[in-house]
Amino acid sequence: MRPKRLSVIDNFRLDAPFATEFRRLLHKLQQNKSETELKSVMITSAMLSEGKSTVCAYLGITAAVHKGIKTLIIDCDLRRPTMHKLFVLGRKHGMTEILREGFSPRDAVKKTSVDKLDVITCGEYYQEPTELFDVEAIGTLVDDMKFYYDLILVDAAPALPVSDPMLLAPKMDGTLLVVKAGATQKEIALRALDIIDPLRQKVLGVVLNNMDNALPYYHDYRYYGYEYRTKSTQQKIAERARDRRRGRGKNDKSGSRTDPTRSHQQ
Repeated sequence: MRPKRLSVIDNFRLDAPFATEFRRLLHKLQQNKSETELKSVMITSAMLSEGKSTVCAYLGITAAVHKGIKTLIIDCDLRRPTMHKLFVLGRKHGMTEILREGFSPRDAVKKTSVDKLDVITCGEYYQEPTELFDVEAIGTLVDDMKFYYDLILVDAAPALPVSDPMLLAPKMDGTLLVVKAGATQKEIALRALDIIDPLRQKVLGVVLNNMDNALPYYHDYRYYGYEYRTKSTQQKIAERARDRRRGRGKNDKSGSRTDPTRSHQQ
């Protein structure tokens, strides 16, 4: 029997350190909202594999779970779609069907297990996504969906390889650029911003992803004694028993027993 595929929702915990960062990001976006309308946000990156889709997914979950904001995620990365994988949803009947066949956007909306969080997936594979990409149609779709949703997150393709984000940015209320710490060069990130929005009129900010092992140790949550609380009690007990069998977990020089699950006092 094949194991059940887990979605990003299954890995989300409100008390996890990474969830705290997404709450901070959402708070920053809501501060911008007080100054101007902010209902549609495009999330992109400079290059491939910088984590933009994961950031988009977790930001959507945070908005729906933490704030009860009715949120829609739209997968507009027609070349390397990810949302159907992250949320374990059917790929068909999504953006490609909307753009190619006039499929109803309302019928394309897929529910998730999170209340107030819906997704429009990419749709079936299309060999020539450049020909299919219709920025006017996508802009109209987003504007129409604002009637039903308070926040629309658009996962767009990376900015440097293709022109999609540059064309789509003016149709959005704002843009977030995801940068991979320790990997994305400063010049590349600046080039992406220049392509998307030369005047920075709608750039909401930059999300720094992959901070672990890329920034100094004091930027790590573990430096302050925090840790992820996603393991079950049974898992922790089993791990402790395994460590004892391997000879770890013995008394240290100070006479206190080392407990890997206990926060250190600062």
